[in-house]
Amino acid sequence: MPSQTLEEYLEAIYKLAEHGEARPSRLAEAMGVAAPTVTSTLKRLKTRGLITRPGGAIALTPTGRSEALNIIRRHRLAERFLVDVLGMAWEDVHEEACRLEHALSPKVQAALETYLENPDVCPHGHPIPSAEGAVAEVTGDPLCGFDTGADVQIIRIEEEDERLLSYLASLGMYPGTRVKVCDVAPFHGPLMVEIGGSRYALGRDVAAKIVVGASTARAVAKKSARR
Repeated sequence: MPSQTLEEYLEAIYKLAEHGEARPSRLAEAMGVAAPTVTSTLKRLKTRGLITRPGGAIALTPTGRSEALNIIRRHRLAERFLVDVLGMAWEDVHEEACRLEHALSPKVQAALETYLENPDVCPHGHPIPSAEGAVAEVTGDPLCGFDTGADVQIIRIEEEDERLLSYLASLGMYPGTRVKVCDVAPFHGPLMVEIGGSRYALGRDVAAKIVVGASTARAVAKKSARR
C-alpha cells in the first residue's frame, strides 16, 4: 500500500485527469507544493509502477488508478459519515475526511458502507467508487450554460472549497435542490435564480462550479448557439 503522501498524489492526479490532462505544474498547484517536490514524488510513483509519463504528462497505470479510486472511495464514505451520522456541515468535512481516509481498512469501509445504506454519492454529489473500482457516470452541465426559463436540479458541486460550500449552503443550494433560472444578465453578468421561492443573484464563476441536470418538472432550456 502506498504511503499517505503517495495516496494523496494519486488522488490528485486522478481528479486532474477527470478535468483534462494531469501535468506537474497543475499537480504542484493542487497539492500546494513546489515543483521540485512534485518531481521527486513523481519519480517515486513511477518506480512503484503507479504512473507513466507520456509526453511529460502524468497518467495512472491500472494499479495506480485502482489505488486512486480506493482512496477516493474512503474519502467520500468518510464525508458521508461525518455529514449523515455526526451532523457536520458539508463545508467542514473535506479536510476531516482527508485525515480519516488513510485510516479506513477494507473491513471498516465495508461496514461503513453498510451502515450508511450504500450511498451512491458524497455530500457534494460526487460518485462513490465501488469496492471493485467501478464509478457511476453522472452526466450534467454547468449552471452557467443555461438560459432564462431553465428548470434544473443540482447534481454536484465541482469544487469542495470551504468558502464556496458555505456560501451555497446559505442559499440552500445542495445536490438535489431544484433551481429555476429567472434571468441571465448580458456581458457575462450574473444569473438570477429562484430556489425555494427566494431569488438570488449568482455570479458566473460560482454558477460554473454547479453541475445540474434536467428537473423532472420541465425540460431544460439550454443556451442557444448564437450566445
